[in-house]
Amino acid sequence: METRTIEFGVGLFMLAGLAALVVLAFQVSNITTLSNSNDSYTLVASFDNVGGLKVRSPVKVGGVLVGRVREIGLDDTMQPQVTLAINSQFSAFPSETSASIQTAGLLGEQFISLTPGGDEKILKDGDRLQDTQSAIVLEELVGKFLFNNDSKKSQ
Repeated sequence: METRTIEFGVGLFMLAGLAALVVLAFQVSNITTLSNSNDSYTLVASFDNVGGLKVRSPVKVGGVLVGRVREIGLDDTMQPQVTLAINSQFSAFPSETSASIQTAGLLGEQFISLTPGGDEKILKDGDRLQDTQSAIVLEELVGKFLFNNDSKKSQ
């Protein structure tokens, strides 16, 4: 009888551990299980280079999460186009709002940073952000630094 109680306790402990791992996996991968798409609206932005931006990447204003990247694709001119799902509680973005792709830390995840403008006209569902800044690709910066140093030495 005592053996069954110990086995039952170990089984409960293992189930709790597995449940904790599943919750941790959802948190790390930015998957929300109870998301409701009805409480958001979309904005569209075009960039020259989206770098390592992924679907479900955060959209932030001053570090505050206001939405997520819904879709990444190419528009008719073969330029990267990003569709943003913005929480409806943040519905007062001016039409002069700019979007830039930033990196959290030196090698962290990429996210979109919105900077509200000063115009009185408010963006609506499906509107396009005109002012965008593409992602900075670390490999390109290192390559430019290395090749610029080599050209200066040879002159």
